[in-house]
Amino acid sequence: MTMDTHVRRGHPITLGLIIFFAIIELALAAWLTSQFNKFNNENGLTERDRVRFTLFTSTWTIVFSALFLILFAHSASGSILTSVLSHLVFLGFTWLLWTSSAAAITQMLGGGLNCKTQDVFVYCSQLNALEGIAWVEWILVTFAILVVIVRGISASRRGDGYRGGLV
Repeated sequence: MTMDTHVRRGHPITLGLIIFFAIIELALAAWLTSQFNKFNNENGLTERDRVRFTLFTSTWTIVFSALFLILFAHSASGSILTSVLSHLVFLGFTWLLWTSSAAAITQMLGGGLNCKTQDVFVYCSQLNALEGIAWVEWILVTFAILVVIVRGISASRRGDGYRGGLV
C-alpha cells in the first residue's frame, strides 16, 4: 500500500474521530452552559467563561472538520482547499484553540477533581469529562497536524510545495 492510500483512508477516519469527540464535548459544554444560565450555580465567571470557550472550540471543530471532510471527499488532490497549506492553517488554529481550552479547564480544576472530596464545583463529573475529552481532542488534532507536516515535506520534495495535495 502506498502512502496515498493510507491518507485516503486515514483522512476521513481521523477527521471523523475529531468530529465525534467534538460532538461529545459540545454536548457537555452546552449542557453545562445551559445549567449555568438556568441556575447561576457556576463557581464564578472563570468557570462559566471557560466552559463557553470550550463550547465555541467544539463548534468550530465540528463545522470546519466537516467542511474539510466534504472537500476532501470531493477532490482529494485537485483543490487549493484540500492542500497541505489549507490543512496546516485549519489544524494549526484548531490546535491552538484546543490547547487553550484544555489547558484552561485543567488549570481551573487543578488538574482534575476528586468528586468524593470536593464541594466547590456543582457539576464535578461533567467538568472532569469536559477536561478529559478536551485533551483527547488535543491529541487527535496534534496527530493530524503531524501527519499533514509529514505529507507537506513529501509534497515539497516532489516539487508541489505546500499548495500540493495531501495525496
